[in-house]
Amino acid sequence: MRARLMCFTSLIVGLSLLPLSAQTPSAAPAVPQGTPATPQAPTGVERVRVYLDCFECFPDYLRDQIDWVDFVREPQEAGVHLLASSRETGGGGREVVLRFVGRGRFAGHDHDLRAITVSGDTENTRREVVLRTVIIGLLDYAAHDGLPPGIDLRVETEPASRRAAPVDDPWDFWVFEIGGQASLQAEESTRERQWGIDITADRVTEQWKIAFGIEAEQQYEQFDLDEDDPFEVDQRDRSFDFFLAKSLGPHWSVGIDGRAETSTFGNTKVSLQSAPAVEYSFFPYSEYATRQFRIQYEVGVERAKYNEITLFDKLKETLWRHELSATLDQRQPWGSVQLGADWSQYLHDAAFYRLEVDAEVSIRITRGLEVEVDGRASRIRDQISLPRRDATPEEVLLRLRELRSGYDLQFQFGLSYRFGSIFNNIVNPRFGGNGGGGGNNN
Repeated sequence: MRARLMCFTSLIVGLSLLPLSAQTPSAAPAVPQGTPATPQAPTGVERVRVYLDCFECFPDYLRDQIDWVDFVREPQEAGVHLLASSRETGGGGREVVLRFVGRGRFAGHDHDLRAITVSGDTENTRREVVLRTVIIGLLDYAAHDGLPPGIDLRVETEPASRRAAPVDDPWDFWVFEIGGQASLQAEESTRERQWGIDITADRVTEQWKIAFGIEAEQQYEQFDLDEDDPFEVDQRDRSFDFFLAKSLGPHWSVGIDGRAETSTFGNTKVSLQSAPAVEYSFFPYSEYATRQFRIQYEVGVERAKYNEITLFDKLKETLWRHELSATLDQRQPWGSVQLGADWSQYLHDAAFYRLEVDAEVSIRITRGLEVEVDGRASRIRDQISLPRRDATPEEVLLRLRELRSGYDLQFQFGLSYRFGSIFNNIVNPRFGGNGGGGGNNN
């Protein structure tokens, strides 16, 4: 089975239903108008049933364009379970990893394909690249019992010299982004002005990951409270972040991160932080699309000056701090699990610490029945920058400053049951809904 998969995959990489060039869509020639976008199912051949378990794969578009398979609403009815995850590439583009999992008569017949787009590609280009890649993956299952007759394929090739040409990147993998926003809102008794700017610079290669970021935000509010003078609020936040990481193989990485910030909300006149870190991944980093389990440890120094005297009678101080975190991320046909735990502590006094745990779990219990749990819990014992004075009622109600708290807790539980027709082929966009699944993308 594996040998046939490899041979067939090698064959269809050079075939085009649309122009099949998932990694360089701009190089593929346009499809003439009227050319079928997907092969038509031959008469008498059993159609493959597909369950789309992905939001990154443009599910409505796939159902609309691929009419030679049957899309179903439950994974138990499918012969192919399609999952997807996406990450930003080093050049600012997007990589969507499409995982095809065989079920039933296709059990054990699994493979992954990647659809890569570059920075600046439109959404239409990205979804066409995903479509072509999905077609390649599904053709492998359609040809399970021999390539069906009636499939219309064509081969599109490039000159060998063009394929072998080296890539000339004058930016040396650096990607820069500048963004800003501003808003104005006014009523008879309230007025609000807000602006913000973000600047980032990133360089990602197989061995290095470098990132810089600048963020600035300011918000001004005015309230008329039937008094002589209106109540005015001016909040400011500025920050600069940097991160540098080096790969040490399929499981280890080392790095260093730092931050400089000022915040009226956090009573921080200026804060400087820097910490080297080491990370171990129990699974190879190459398997990030389906499973991750990483542990990270860092220790560093923090120098802070405060706007007001703190609870501990400090206007400035230098402290050492360490942090241990763990992340588990699984995306499988039975559901998905994302778990995280983070413990940090100031080294000068073990009583100053923080423990945070968060979880997002979605599990399919049985046909049509799904349970979702989303929660976060924190034990807070490290609020060293809180002002010594009590907060005013206005500061409490308007969230103008950080308040003293021993914990933070959020929890959400959901249960859904779906029944009815197993097929999910039709997309109906009338009145703004897809009409093909009650608003569900699967």
